[in-house]
Amino acid sequence: MAILSIFLWGCLLLPLSVVLQSGYSLFRNYIVARRIGLRFRVIPISHLNHFWMLVDRKVLHYVRKYFGECAFTRYNWMGWELPDRYFSHHELGDVFMLVTPGRNWLYLGHPDIVMDVVRRRDDFPRCVELTQVLDVFGPNVGSVEGQRWVTQRKLMASCFNEQYNETVWSESISQANDMIQYWTSRPSIRSIANDLRTLSLDVLCKAGFGKSFKFEGYDETPHINPSASYKDSLQLILEHCILIIAMGPKFFTDALWLPRKYREIGQAVTAFQKFMTDMYESEKNKVSQGITGTSSSRTFLSSLAKASLDAKQGEGLTEREVYGNIFVINFAGHDTSSHVFTFAVYFLAANPAVQDWLSEELRHVLGNRPPQEWGYTNFPRLKRCLAVLYETIRLYTPVPVTKWTKDKTQTLNIGDKTLVLPPNTMMCLAYSCLQTDPRWWGSDSLAWRPSRFINSTASELESPTPEGEASIEDEEFLQPRRGTFVGWSEGARDCPGRKFSQVEFVATIASLFRDWRVDPLIFKGETIETARERVLDLIKTDSAMVLLQQMLHPEKAPLVWSRR
Repeated sequence: MAILSIFLWGCLLLPLSVVLQSGYSLFRNYIVARRIGLRFRVIPISHLNHFWMLVDRKVLHYVRKYFGECAFTRYNWMGWELPDRYFSHHELGDVFMLVTPGRNWLYLGHPDIVMDVVRRRDDFPRCVELTQVLDVFGPNVGSVEGQRWVTQRKLMASCFNEQYNETVWSESISQANDMIQYWTSRPSIRSIANDLRTLSLDVLCKAGFGKSFKFEGYDETPHINPSASYKDSLQLILEHCILIIAMGPKFFTDALWLPRKYREIGQAVTAFQKFMTDMYESEKNKVSQGITGTSSSRTFLSSLAKASLDAKQGEGLTEREVYGNIFVINFAGHDTSSHVFTFAVYFLAANPAVQDWLSEELRHVLGNRPPQEWGYTNFPRLKRCLAVLYETIRLYTPVPVTKWTKDKTQTLNIGDKTLVLPPNTMMCLAYSCLQTDPRWWGSDSLAWRPSRFINSTASELESPTPEGEASIEDEEFLQPRRGTFVGWSEGARDCPGRKFSQVEFVATIASLFRDWRVDPLIFKGETIETARERVLDLIKTDSAMVLLQQMLHPEKAPLVWSRR
């Protein structure tokens, strides 16, 4: 009986102690926020509470239903920035703070302040505590700092060269043409997102490891054998990335009692590690024998391994760092690209005038030449395709950027006021505000309009004219003001794969929209106009942050492809 009483008291006191500790931390952070002198809002649960991240939307749905809107329901869930856009900053100022039991979060909504922060890299480093979860196979450029970051970034940058981009260009065109043949062979397609993930993965396999795979549509794909190939093992890892990050790879490789589905994840992790090890050892042997190979035949792994092995003592990467960077490039290049692709295709399906605008440029630049004759030199001429990428990322940036003050007190100028920020203050570049604020983007800042990135009268969505076609070559791509667009981050720690993603996107969009057009499947009782409105509403209401920003259920809006 005494043991039962102790157990019951323990069950009561444990959650009570957690609540008391959380309440004390919240009060302490509230006092700190008052001293800083900014406007702020208080939320009772930390952003980084893993359990809360699993249930936040479900719980807040009922809180909102019975108690109405408040700071708790507005800010205390992952991804609240997307629907909020710039409204909180217009209400609370260019900079405001959220007080939580964990840390205080400073949201920066003015481009000048953002650029000040990213230029002071040593004062406001990236918070690697948030990115170290990606150390699945080893440390990588996103999860280290100091001299190790300098070394890794330098070697990574040397691998993203023009020869590498040429491979990305040709493979993207090849994969996209196979994909469009699959799509047009069916009355309608619900697997747009899945197929775009496959395309992105196949491009990464070719560019990263020199492995070519023929595109297979979602309905054609057999059951994945996690040990059969590099692609199968990587695909299974990326599909269950959240689980692997949360539990760690050893959980799946060492626990033989797990159900078959989870044992297969462990087999994929083991197989992928072996594929990387074998290829890395092969590259080491080539370097020791003085075999360099041609630049056109080099892959990301071989380039990274060679650059590291050729570096001076202490200036190269360890074997685990090579594997860590290979994984993070695959993760970032696969998931972010496929989600952006999905948003773009659905936006285009709802905007036929933009499709015509794209086709006009593609016909002008590529003519009637078959895809295999589209050289990489055409990439910089396809400005409208690039504008579609920028406009899609502007509204739906996959990954937010966070900084912090780490263990030091820092100052930050906000107008004529100097803030004193204590250690452990988190800082978020408010991407959803920066990229939609009417002050920088105009009165239609919430509308998807790619032509805002093109400086030319020919960019207007009107019927093509001979004069308009002639002036396409004279169009200029408008780079956004620094600090108003953080889709690939900003400053020294911007994304090293920016050009990779741009080349892959432009090549794919060119392959899809020169000769084809896409429309929503019309449901019973709909017109084509109401079907397009339904697609736009799905993008707006069914997109959220999971690990990245994404459409949750794109299969709810099947699409129909037809020849122009």
